[in-house]
Amino acid sequence: MEKFSKSQKLMGNIFTITVVSDNPTFAAENIQIAIEEIQRIEAIFTTYNIDSQTNLINDNAGITPVKVDEEVFDLIQRSLHISKITQGAFDISYGCIDKSLWNFDKTMTSLPSSEMALKMVHLINYNNIILNPETQTVFLKEKGMRIGFGGIGKGYAAEMARKILIKNQVESGIINASGDLTAWGFQPNGKPWTIGIANPDVPIDAFSYLEISNKAIATSGNYEKFVTINGKKYSHTIDPKTGLPITGIKSVTVISNNAEFADAMATPIAVMGIENGLFLVNQIPELYCIIIDEYNKIYTSKNIHLK
Repeated sequence: MEKFSKSQKLMGNIFTITVVSDNPTFAAENIQIAIEEIQRIEAIFTTYNIDSQTNLINDNAGITPVKVDEEVFDLIQRSLHISKITQGAFDISYGCIDKSLWNFDKTMTSLPSSEMALKMVHLINYNNIILNPETQTVFLKEKGMRIGFGGIGKGYAAEMARKILIKNQVESGIINASGDLTAWGFQPNGKPWTIGIANPDVPIDAFSYLEISNKAIATSGNYEKFVTINGKKYSHTIDPKTGLPITGIKSVTVISNNAEFADAMATPIAVMGIENGLFLVNQIPELYCIIIDEYNKIYTSKNIHLK
């Protein structure tokens, strides 16, 4: 048995698909199948394609409900469930936040005022996403509302690719979406996969390792995308209630059985803060997390054993 891998830019991220097999042709075919599945999902959910179902929903905000595929309807339904359990810290209607205010590049030299930020976020409200299971329609109640799947899409795609590969008898592998990953089976040497947890100050280094099999990991960190204003680092993670970047947390790593759920929970835990975030994680079976605060202090949920 050996590992076969391929990296490709998908959904705006580098995805690396790894398959363990003794047959190079079988491995290559399945890696291609996984890539095509991720491309299929990207086409449906992206906001960069004017014909995507996401854009259709957004274009009809405040006007009319839009009939969508069952897959889209179900993902939105699961997203709303996560909004409820995180009390709105996760919200797919964040799409109305104006990119010109939050571009997180060198041109950004000051934060918007809290008044300006609040004005921007008034359209963020998952309660105004109306689902009708009978007609399979999605309706955004307010004109100007926009949904986006940036907080859950990578994980969903990784999860769907994993399911297809398992169905195709790929017994071991990893789908890695720029650090958010799902791994199943074992390495060629029969050991569990060893996953490094990035050091927020030096992301190419790992500060710790976890051995996993049949688990998914997602990390949300201020080292990925940030802006420094007056010597202070501001994360690209925005609190949907205030419209301003969160402070005090460098990174949140979530471990779950499901890549979609891990991806969706990483950011809201950061938004909720250390105490509330850990309290929530400890209530949910098979969900674990590691939080690093701005002083490099490490907090973990129950039953985490770092090496």
